[in-house]
Amino acid sequence: MTFLDAPSYYAAANPAQAPREPLRGDLRVDVAIVGAGFTGLSAALHLAEGGKRVVVLEQARVGWGASGRNGGQVHTGQRREQDELERMAGRDDARRLWALAEEAKRLLLHDLIGRRGIDCAWTPGLIHADHKPSYVAETHAYARRLAEDYGYEEVEPLDREQLYELVRSDSYHGGSIDHGGGHLDPLALVYGLAQAAEGAGAKIYEGAKVRRIRHGGRPQLFTAEGSVSADTVLICTDGLLEGVEPAVEAHVAPIANHIATTVPLGDRLQEALTSQAAVSDSRYVVYYYRPTPDGRLLFGGGETYSTTLPRDIAPIVRPHMLKVFPQLADVELEHAWGGVLGITPTRLPFVRAVSPNVLVAAGYSGQGVMLGPLFGKILAEACSGQLDRFDLLSRLPVPSFPGGRWLQRPLLIAVMSYYALRDRL
Repeated sequence: MTFLDAPSYYAAANPAQAPREPLRGDLRVDVAIVGAGFTGLSAALHLAEGGKRVVVLEQARVGWGASGRNGGQVHTGQRREQDELERMAGRDDARRLWALAEEAKRLLLHDLIGRRGIDCAWTPGLIHADHKPSYVAETHAYARRLAEDYGYEEVEPLDREQLYELVRSDSYHGGSIDHGGGHLDPLALVYGLAQAAEGAGAKIYEGAKVRRIRHGGRPQLFTAEGSVSADTVLICTDGLLEGVEPAVEAHVAPIANHIATTVPLGDRLQEALTSQAAVSDSRYVVYYYRPTPDGRLLFGGGETYSTTLPRDIAPIVRPHMLKVFPQLADVELEHAWGGVLGITPTRLPFVRAVSPNVLVAAGYSGQGVMLGPLFGKILAEACSGQLDRFDLLSRLPVPSFPGGRWLQRPLLIAVMSYYALRDRL
């Protein structure tokens, strides 16, 4: 089963864009981009606005990958908390990474959504819910740390009763709410980015799966019906590269995550969520959920380790949803779909030059809604010789998976199964 066989709620909620033509023939441009998601489209937009000749090659449709199919949550910071980043990258780089994440939020909310008028149902508020009592003190201490050491005062600690007022589940013992985070419609954001990039002069080809990259002084991309040679190639596919660039696939592994939406619930939505904030919990195999603008519950839960989706996704998601909200046992799921994201061994993004003129940004490990657009802008800067921020990201510790591509899947299954067991204990 392919992704397009399981239409998402977002596809039903957004008017479809007209198909774009596939690549036919040979082109010569300044920058060629692989992947029409958050990163690739943002890179194309900023490059085109800087006067570069840019093409984007998308193997299916704009927003077909994780960018158009995810939970739509906008988190603060990087994928790892600042305490961990200070240990992994050093205090100075950790602070620079925090500043980058805050810039990513401003770019998303003020430049793309605000100034450019991309209507993607932005809604503030993101709750962190702890499913184990021992986690609550750590969550509250981290909120204090962000306020005292990083000047970020948007995270409000919640005790069990305060959390229950917002999330009507007995599964949680406390947590926090980040008033600076929130949620949005990711497909609407992708569509808006594509229109902005094309308006700036970038060309997007759909149905243009890259089959091979030829490295060299002027790298070249080959599709079934054409090729593109460029001064620089940007790989922006996250977890969907599939055999094109081994140097990336050794560090970025695909995981399929599954999401469903209920039918519109009306007043019954209050039985689960009493605010408009999104929720992400403390499980390693995370549950995430939120209300939609038309009064549904959107719930994400359950992972598989293949780029091929199960035939019927709703039965995968339903048990996870009912574990949190058993009171919704009689509620119908109307949409169920999945998407593939890229993860790395350290959950830090893989941003590198894999050869002198081929750059990559991938492996967001679930943080791509906020980070992807800024990282696309940073790739665009690197194409023009501005390397400070690219070099900062390149220093992040992202080793390859042990055993390379061949052991990725069994290793992921073993690790994720272990942590799923820990979640239940």
